[in-house]
Amino acid sequence: MKRTILLFSLLVTLVSAHAQKKIRVACVGNSITYGYTLPDREQNAYPFKLQKMLGDAYEVGNFGHSGATLLNKGHRPYTKVKEYEQALAFAGDIVVIHLGINDTDPRNWPNYQDEFIGDYRALIQSFRKANPKARILIARMTPLSDRHRRYESGTRDWHEQIQEAIACVARAEKVQMINFFEPLHPYPYILEDAVHPNVEGAQMLAEIVYKGITGNYGGLQMSPFYTDNMVLQYGRDLLIQGTANAGDKVTLSIAGQKHRTMADTDGQWHVTLSPLAPGGPYTMRVEAGGKELQYNNVLAGEVWLCSGQSNMEFMLNQSATGREDIPLANNPNIRLYDMKARWRTNPVEWDASVLDSLNHLQYFRDTEWTECTPQTAARFSAIAYHFGRMLQDSLQVPIGLICNAVGGSPTEAWVSRRMLEFEFPAILRNWTQNDFIQPWVRERAAQNVRKSANKFQRHPYEPCYLFESAILPMEQFPIRGVIWYQGESNAHNIEAHEHLFPRLVRSWRDYWQDADMPFYYVQLSSLNRPSWPLFRDSQRRMLATINNVGMAVSSDKGNPTDVHPTHKREVGQRLACLALNDTYGFRHVVPSGPLFRNVEFRKGMAYVSFDHADGLRPANEGEELLTFEIAGEDRTFHPAKAVVLEDGKVKVWSKEVKHPTIVRYGWQPYTKANLVNSAGLPASTFRSDF
Repeated sequence: MKRTILLFSLLVTLVSAHAQKKIRVACVGNSITYGYTLPDREQNAYPFKLQKMLGDAYEVGNFGHSGATLLNKGHRPYTKVKEYEQALAFAGDIVVIHLGINDTDPRNWPNYQDEFIGDYRALIQSFRKANPKARILIARMTPLSDRHRRYESGTRDWHEQIQEAIACVARAEKVQMINFFEPLHPYPYILEDAVHPNVEGAQMLAEIVYKGITGNYGGLQMSPFYTDNMVLQYGRDLLIQGTANAGDKVTLSIAGQKHRTMADTDGQWHVTLSPLAPGGPYTMRVEAGGKELQYNNVLAGEVWLCSGQSNMEFMLNQSATGREDIPLANNPNIRLYDMKARWRTNPVEWDASVLDSLNHLQYFRDTEWTECTPQTAARFSAIAYHFGRMLQDSLQVPIGLICNAVGGSPTEAWVSRRMLEFEFPAILRNWTQNDFIQPWVRERAAQNVRKSANKFQRHPYEPCYLFESAILPMEQFPIRGVIWYQGESNAHNIEAHEHLFPRLVRSWRDYWQDADMPFYYVQLSSLNRPSWPLFRDSQRRMLATINNVGMAVSSDKGNPTDVHPTHKREVGQRLACLALNDTYGFRHVVPSGPLFRNVEFRKGMAYVSFDHADGLRPANEGEELLTFEIAGEDRTFHPAKAVVLEDGKVKVWSKEVKHPTIVRYGWQPYTKANLVNSAGLPASTFRSDF
């Protein structure tokens, strides 16, 4: 009997000792930690999900309190609620803090923001006092949706300022910072009430904390844009990055270079390669944590992203010259990365599996780099192919072309969420009923997602969607620049496009951290749609407002009834002329057709000056110049005669207008405008008073 009692006592002691050895994790926060709005909170709040992930070796405590502020003078200070006392008594070995959301309330941040950093540091120190060995993790706050009722009246901006303050606290206290913001930001449907993540969002938070605690980020991984046959940008320092488990030593070798680094606490690592010489083939090896990635047949050359909507997507085998181009497309020094959509936005209703994939940004098929052959080129973008072929022939270096164009896509779908949230938030709200967005775009999206019961159902045409599904996955894969053909889905609202397009360019340059990244775009062609002349001229005028951009004119290759003109070779080559002249310094290459500079009016005549005006002439010998018009103070336009003078100016007149004050050119939706320069490049539509 005594022996049994002794054994039982020993067992109790061992069990008790085992229980005491559990690593205690205190989850401190507000309603998001608590699990407010979640069904079955005690199963679905992120601390409970974290407990399941960490297992029996850990004890996770949920010390969230709804409405709590970090600020001690806030309307509900966390340090004044019972959960704070409970968290101190818990004396966590690990303390995870997510506070700040409620400090965006106008009662708090405007009045007491100067005290935020001090209050946060005092909170951290109180947990260190409760357990001197405590490991502290503080979180960048979860996003707030633009649907928040105070979003533009202060909450958006205060949220941003608080994020910066949290980063300052992490540096000052030398604590680990985890990121609750970026992983959730591309998924606005997760914030159903604009503040609180749903069950899926809570799972994401648990995974973020799990990785932060354990350092397990799934081992060595790189962007799917790194594959065999890829082209790496040559001639400049090259940032290569990826993920690995925290603390893993990473070794990258290529072309005689060997770089070593270590994955940080977020699992991120990067190395900077010295400039690669053009050519190859090279082999790139990356090793970390016992895992190796090897990429074969790698070239170093020029890498361009080719994007936009259907006219950039338009394939070589559909083009007017495809039959003669495709057999000649065997060029191993051109490499193609062709991102094709899983589902085209045709007039159909998508089923539930498609809709769920869209919500998770799984819109593009898996792909890899391939050598350019007749077979691969045939289904690749015709414009991108001809652009790349002309560059390769002129530069004599390998060319890498990435195409991610999506038919019908509007400009706003390609702009970063952060850019629109701060600079054009009105276009985000209730987008399927939003007049900033072209009716056709909204109607097609509504048709595609008609079977969805999710009021936040996503679609490729939604603002930000294609930035989040087609640009973010690139993980800043190094590129030289961008060629762009889009605008058909924004021509209904020129003023909105004039806000959107510069922000698209800037958001991409911000993403690649290259403020001068070349960005060359195609001006809309000719088509019988009434808004197109004004839209084309708006595109021309933006040349003066955005740095380091160029525009290729395509109006001479349009079709009066088909939004997809088939003559793509010339358009690709015109884009290449811009790049050769502006990016690569080939000054003998004429970069553009004539662009309106100014006009003088004398004695009933208009004298128009152009840039890129050497050898002005009609496109065909013996023709008269067509589509010039002039108007007087009444702004009533009349057809005009036009001739090229010896000084390179164009004289324009009409007997119907005695005192002209305005001249315009190519001002027809489908135009027969025929002014070209010595390179045969066509002049842009213009109106002199805009």
